[in-house]
Order: sequence, then structure tokens, then C-alpha cells
Amino acid sequence: MTAYRYKALNSQGKLLKGVLEGDSDRQIRAQLRQKQLRPVEVEEASDGGGQVRSLRLPHWRPSLKANELALITRQLATLVASALPLDECLQAAAEQTRKSKTKAILLQVRSRVSEGFTLASAMAQFPGAFGEMYRAMIHAGEQAGQLGPVLEQLADYTENGQHTAQQLKMALIYPFVLAAVAVAVVTALMVFVVPELVGIFAHTKKTLPPLTVALIATSDFLRDYGVWLLLGLVAVAVTFSRLLKNEARKTVWHRFLLRIPGINGVLMSMDTARFASTLSILMASGVPLLDALRIAGAVMANRVLRASATTVALRVQEGSSLNRALSQEPFFPPMMVHMVASGEASGELEAMLSRSATNQERELQMTLGAVMGLFEPLMVVVMGGLVLMIVMAILLPIFDLNTMVR
Repeated sequence: MTAYRYKALNSQGKLLKGVLEGDSDRQIRAQLRQKQLRPVEVEEASDGGGQVRSLRLPHWRPSLKANELALITRQLATLVASALPLDECLQAAAEQTRKSKTKAILLQVRSRVSEGFTLASAMAQFPGAFGEMYRAMIHAGEQAGQLGPVLEQLADYTENGQHTAQQLKMALIYPFVLAAVAVAVVTALMVFVVPELVGIFAHTKKTLPPLTVALIATSDFLRDYGVWLLLGLVAVAVTFSRLLKNEARKTVWHRFLLRIPGINGVLMSMDTARFASTLSILMASGVPLLDALRIAGAVMANRVLRASATTVALRVQEGSSLNRALSQEPFFPPMMVHMVASGEASGELEAMLSRSATNQERELQMTLGAVMGLFEPLMVVVMGGLVLMIVMAILLPIFDLNTMVR
């Protein structure tokens, strides 16, 4: 059976869109009529037009959001554990989603599975939706006949990742809002309020204080060239992001970030925790160590750390133990290396890697909490200092005028 996209009118004349599965477009039209819908357009999702055809374009890959992937994985884990056939599990998961793009992806995966392909190979046609680590675990679970438990592990992994990302976003919302409000308030004062207040000094021939002169110059600049300044900053940001698309420049930038005190520790903690967690779950799913090291290194965001993980994999391939290979790289925490050594000695490497990742994530959350806790009062102090400078620049000439009157 094949997935088809359709457009149809209901009894009120409202245009509806969706995805259905059938043997032909005629069968899809019959299904629509049974639902009291009038077919307008029916086309094959795999090679027809519309949104799913765009999914096949080489420069745009269909993707799933973290919460969508976590929900789908949990649904599949539950359905597979119920001993339902895999194609029926995919069909049920597709029927439970309301997003047409997600439904189309699941139905196309189901079609491939129904044709005899494994779940991992069927998912491989959507690498943007199901990452390499995800597919590697699915493949290992299918090979070992443990797809249900592996899906449970994947569900836990994706849900934990989503929860961590949400916590990080929530922690950053207030500081960014505070910074945006501070910039907006100071800009409004400089552009609208200051020119009106300093106008009272225009008729005086007395020399203004340097602070007031600087304030007037800044206000005039923002009022005359503020829009151009904003456009310039946007242009710089866009140009910088495009320059970073080059791998060599991105590596240089990532190396620079690792040299900034404070930021380097956070970046290394985030990536090494992701590395340890991914390596642990891959090995627990039966993925060979060398393949697990390659995939775990690929999930690291920093290019310098990714190259370091590749070096670790090469040393292990040459016969080195994992803890010795990690100890020769400067980016992996000593506690992680010690726990890996203990895991290799006791035969519980997966458990030790998981424990190491949990410890690093806990330390990272504490560090981010402390940084955010310092950032908030710092922003209040900076904003108060800027407002105080503006007030002083306005009051100083007034004090001088009062002195002249006396």
C-alpha cells in the first residue's frame, strides 16, 4: 500500500488536507466519499507534488521536532511491546498524529516495511527525521530480536533530551527578556526623551559637561542612524552565520570558543555528557564499540571536540583501551575517564558511562543555574547604571544653571 495526500471538501465546503494509505488513488477517492468528503486532489505522497515531494529535494530534508520524535518513539515502544505486527504499529502511530507531514513520514516508513525492508532501512530514507544514532539503535535491536526494549531505551533517551532542552530554554527566557527590555528602555530614552530634555540647554552659551555632550552625541547618532545601525548588525549576523557554514571557519570559531573562560567549561560539559550518554545507550543496545564511538562523536556539536572523539575511536581501533584513549585527549573530564576505567575493569562500561553522563548533566545544570542567577542581578545593575548616567548627564547642566542664578 502507498501513502497518498489528498485535498477534499466537507459538507460545509471547507477544504481539508491529509494523508491516507491505499492501493490506488481511486481507492483513496472511494475512502473519502465514504467519509462524506468530496475529493478535490489526490496524489501519491512518495513521488507526487505538494509538500511530500519537497521532502525529496536534495537541499531540504524532512525533520521531526524533538517532542514529536519522543512521542512517536514512546508510541512505537508501547505498541511493539503489545506484540502487534510492526506495520500495524506504524499505522496506529500514524493515525494518532494530527500533523500531515509526520503522518506522511510514518506511512511511507510503513509502506517500506510492508515491502519487506527492515525498520532501520525504511527510516534511512528520512535521515533528517531519524538520526544516525536512532537508526543504529533500531538496527541493533532488530538484529538482536530486541526491538521492543531498544525502543523503550530510545523513548527514555529522546524524552530526557527533550526535557533537558526545555529546561535550558526556560532558564534562558527570563535573562533574554530582561536584556531586551533593558536595551529597549535605554534606546527609547536616548531617542525620544533625551532630545526633549537637553533642548532647554540649547539657548545657553555655557559649556556643557562632557557627560552631557557625550549623551547628546549618542542620542543624535541613534536618532539619525539607529535604523542603519540595526540593519548593519543584522547584516553582520547573517554574514557571520553564512561564513560559519564553511567547515574550516566553523572549526576555527569552535576552537576560539573553547579558549574563552567560563564558556569553554559549559561547552565541554554539554558535549562530553552527550557523548557519554549516547555511547552508553548505543553499547547497551548491542552496537559495536567502534561504531558506537563514531556515532557518539558525530552527535557532539563542537567540531574540535568531534575531531577529538574521532581520534579516540582511531586509538581504540588500533588496540588501545577506551579509558587510555580518552585520557590522551584534553577535553574529556578526569572523572569520566576514571569511571570508564572502572567500567572496563568491572565489565559494566555501559552503566558507568550512563552514570558519568548523569553526573555531568547535573553539574551542568548547577553551573547554568549559577550563571543565570548572577546574570539577572547583573543586568539590573547595568540597566540602573545606564539610567543613572542619563539622569546625571541631564542634571549636571541644571545644577550649573542654578549656580549661575545664585
